[in-house]
Amino acid sequence: MHSLPFRQIHLDFHTSEHIPGIGKDFDKKRYQQTLLDAHVNSVTTFATCHHGWSYYQSKVGPMHPNLSFDLLRAQYDACKEIGINVPIYLTAGVNNMAATAHPEWRQIGPDGRFTGWARSNIEAGFFYMCFNTGYLDFLCEQIREVVTLYPENDGIFLDIITQPECTCHTCIASMHELGFDPLNQEDRKAHSRRVLEKYYQATTDAARVNNPENAIFHNSGHIEQGNRDILKYFSHLELESLPTGGWGYDHFPISAKYCANLHHDVMGMTGKFHTTWGEFGGLKHPNALRYECAQMLAVGSKCSVGDQLHPCGDLDESTYRVIGEAYREVEAKEPWCVDAKQVSDIGILASAAVNHGSHKRESAADVGAGRILLEGQLLFDVLDADMDFTGRKALLLPDDIVVNEALKTKLDAFLAGGGKLILSGASGLRPDGAGFWWDIGAEHEGESEYQPDYLLPAEEVRPEFVTSPLVMYLKSRRIRVTSGKSLGDVYDPYFNRSYKHFSSHQHAPNQTEAAGFDCGVMTDNILYFAHPVFSLYRAYGAVAYRQYITNAIRAFLGDALTVRTNLPTTARLHLNTQPSENRHVLHLLFANTVLRGGSMEMHGGTVRATQPIEVVEDLLPLRDIDLTLRIPQEVTHIRLEPQGEEIPFTRTEDGRVTFRIDEFTCHQMCAVDVKGFGIA
Repeated sequence: MHSLPFRQIHLDFHTSEHIPGIGKDFDKKRYQQTLLDAHVNSVTTFATCHHGWSYYQSKVGPMHPNLSFDLLRAQYDACKEIGINVPIYLTAGVNNMAATAHPEWRQIGPDGRFTGWARSNIEAGFFYMCFNTGYLDFLCEQIREVVTLYPENDGIFLDIITQPECTCHTCIASMHELGFDPLNQEDRKAHSRRVLEKYYQATTDAARVNNPENAIFHNSGHIEQGNRDILKYFSHLELESLPTGGWGYDHFPISAKYCANLHHDVMGMTGKFHTTWGEFGGLKHPNALRYECAQMLAVGSKCSVGDQLHPCGDLDESTYRVIGEAYREVEAKEPWCVDAKQVSDIGILASAAVNHGSHKRESAADVGAGRILLEGQLLFDVLDADMDFTGRKALLLPDDIVVNEALKTKLDAFLAGGGKLILSGASGLRPDGAGFWWDIGAEHEGESEYQPDYLLPAEEVRPEFVTSPLVMYLKSRRIRVTSGKSLGDVYDPYFNRSYKHFSSHQHAPNQTEAAGFDCGVMTDNILYFAHPVFSLYRAYGAVAYRQYITNAIRAFLGDALTVRTNLPTTARLHLNTQPSENRHVLHLLFANTVLRGGSMEMHGGTVRATQPIEVVEDLLPLRDIDLTLRIPQEVTHIRLEPQGEEIPFTRTEDGRVTFRIDEFTCHQMCAVDVKGFGIA
């Protein structure tokens, strides 16, 4: 497995031909000192950019017309001289210079229009290139040139890997030759997958023409869950996830918890920008970057911060002062993060993986499930259907996972081994919809005719502030409890809203009597929610929804849960193991995110309208944090790290270890040393 450094920079350099003096202020000594002061140990550096220009002495693609020297060589040599790695970046899926010279290489959508960030030649933006044309040969020639000129490179980064349904002349001819119908969407998608496979094979071979072990990463902005066939072309994984750039603060940990189960080293990638890529003069608060890097360490990944080099070639002083504050802390924490493996009580079987192709990027059910477990301080990871399910206390199938025969066999084995299932909505149903595969302790009578309806949870799982029926905006499955334990009652509305009958501004109120159906059921090994509760939480974020769900999960799993804590829902908790060190490392995180800014149309040069941005500024301390761990081995020490401060602990009669952290700010690691190793 290719091992990544912990403190990386992804140095964007997409630079117009209309800007003069490219690299004129590059100074080797200043460049080196800036990186050293910021504790950086790897810089992904540009060979080519989205505009299509090269920044080295290329015989394949034209060098930037306003660059008078080999800028890549200057940066490369400066870094290598002081022991900093240099992976090399090449644009792949977009290239405006090539698009202008060879319009026949551009992607054309089924609507007959060019695709890309700009779909017209008179719009500002970049153009998608079709990998089924001569462009792929051109790209591979560039890659071979770069790895030959820079044989000691630390990997190749290829960007914007996308091949949507293309109907350029080459693709139409190719579809005809292969027996595909260009008028059929499924055939167009199948053809696109074949073209992408050709791209992966050709570019990976090119990157490894001189070194079969050379590192390579193909960036599509997201690691698609369940699409593991392409991972043989990847040496490692870089998880692009800029919280302020549209991904939000919960995208990365959920993505990383899936990738941690793959056989690749993983790196998180955030940005220094207040918004997203390409923002000159935008800078997030240092505390935000400290928190984001700590979050990467907590889920077992390395760190990368995206920056954009000014055309003059000089690194921005403010940017590297901010990065340095975060990376100074990362460097101090690395010993407790090397070869760390996540501990999970619950495995989320990802809807995006099982229902492959039915979600554009992420599943609402997966996102909602991940957020609920993060906010509930419940240890989890994310799985696809081909992964090993053993080692978890429960598997969670969120909302829309209709189980086929093959998956049923794996889940039966998991149940037989003592595991439990958490199901919701349509999850666990037979493919024909005729009831559940397993005895869930209730009869199934189909889908409700009402949307929305209401529920009143049973007292054991009821949110602390709910005493009357709670509106649920998506349809429930109609169940009547038989042998299981009811989670509460469903209340129907008086009617669905229509022009014929409606009441007030939104939906009709609930009827005063329960409908005779249950909102969920619990048996010894199955917990079922009749509503698609995880999608509902993704959509509405209602505290009452989360409390209902987490109360039920805690009642279901009981003493099997590894961690108990009084952390607030805005904090995050992750537990990793370091087998070689005979220790577990508990990570506590807290940053109070605030939505700032708002929706506003912008004019005069910006590329998009504004949206609210989740900002981290103030890092407030948390105090008196109580923790209980189910560690059956003999605990020898618990220390706050990297402070090295030992803290007292007690062992309860049932074998748990309890301790208190008086105070922490942003991120605190607790190293739990044991004799022998493992978690029950």
